[in-house]
Amino acid sequence: MPDHDRPDTPAAALAALLDGNRRFVAGSPEHPHQDAAHRAHTADGQHPFAVILGCSDSRVAAEIVFDRGLGDLFVVRTAGHMLGAEVLASLEFAVSALGAPLIVVLGHDRCGAVTAALGAHDDGATPTGFLRTIVERLGPEVLAAQARRIDDPAAVGELHVRSTAERILDGSPAIAEAVAAGRCAIVGMTYALASGQVRTIASHGLPAGPAGAEPPVTSRDRRPRPRTVRRGR
Repeated sequence: MPDHDRPDTPAAALAALLDGNRRFVAGSPEHPHQDAAHRAHTADGQHPFAVILGCSDSRVAAEIVFDRGLGDLFVVRTAGHMLGAEVLASLEFAVSALGAPLIVVLGHDRCGAVTAALGAHDDGATPTGFLRTIVERLGPEVLAAQARRIDDPAAVGELHVRSTAERILDGSPAIAEAVAAGRCAIVGMTYALASGQVRTIASHGLPAGPAGAEPPVTSRDRRPRPRTVRRGR
């Protein structure tokens, strides 16, 4: 779509993503904004309508999953969609400098990070090196799931998506202010590897959940949890 048709509200941005995912699932993608003319058009600047914080898993490529093209999405990917100072800074840049009206935390089923964290909790098989950091930072979600008698990896992954969305609000005053002012919203989604379908499971800053979504999660719904986001000094 041309720049003048770029979604400029959180609800419109979410609708565009869900429409694109429906095309992808149906096997009828439009591959918008992937032509040479648009590539040249975006060379002078970017105006993404959504920020995607997703897992680095090679099977969850946001531009393909949502059937979008160059300049549409500002994508940040880490293993297990982990947060840190650099990730929060990237999200703040997309919202504050580029004006993106939506942040999506995109998790998925069969996540290796979640599986490793559950394994470490069950049998003490903690990986070495920097991989250990991922497992340790997923510890609060594993403990929270255990307290609620949740042991299904997919359910633990969903809990991690919700927690990540909350931590973005807690960790970034700039994003929290944008959400409070209605300029931006945060949604949590999960992606099914086999079907290709995304499902909205949480939201902050939207007046109501989209069709088929669970009720939005608000600050009043939050449960006490340990902080794991480390701010830069």
